[in-house]
Amino acid sequence: MKDNRTLYEKNVQDRNLLHYLIGLIVRWKQNFKYARARRIARKRGATIGEGVIMPISLAKKVNKNVTIGNHVSIHSDNFSSFRYPIKIGNNVIIGSNVKFVMGSHNIDSPNWEHCRHNSGLTIEDYVWLAPDSVILPSCTTIAYGTVVGANAVIIKDTTKMAVLGGNPAKEIRKRQCVHSDLVVESLLGGDYYVYKQTRKIPFLKNSQKIQ
Repeated sequence: MKDNRTLYEKNVQDRNLLHYLIGLIVRWKQNFKYARARRIARKRGATIGEGVIMPISLAKKVNKNVTIGNHVSIHSDNFSSFRYPIKIGNNVIIGSNVKFVMGSHNIDSPNWEHCRHNSGLTIEDYVWLAPDSVILPSCTTIAYGTVVGANAVIIKDTTKMAVLGGNPAKEIRKRQCVHSDLVVESLLGGDYYVYKQTRKIPFLKNSQKIQ
């Protein structure tokens, strides 16, 4: 018989009871921190979906211009401004120290005025921004499934399922699939509710997937 469970389901359901309970306690503690961050961000006017993991330092900065979808993991608070709209889709992963330069200056003007595309920045579903990558103001859309390599500098809009690297970043190849089976919030231990629910599903009940 073929076991069609995801790696996450196998990892949770096949643990012995002690191992499961230890994992539950660790996630329970983390849940307080991440739930507080979501509350703070929402109180400041941001639209925050389910299963969003973000630093409290970021939650204290956001405003009504920020919209974040479901099951998003953000491990950076390095946004230069929230003056313009920022929309982050579902199942997005933003690594540590990713830099978002949300505005610049007109170097060809004697007034050196601030400038930025009024549309702001949209990050579509299933994007992964690896640690230390940089998003410049000339980029307004990071397309569905894009992967931005570590230390890459994005200077323009990306295309769907592109894998990019370098400075300035160039497309290396196309991604074969997105991380649809990944519980994104588990990357930073924020999967308390999913962890419990996954454990509750009896293996025999789940056998509908097994052929």
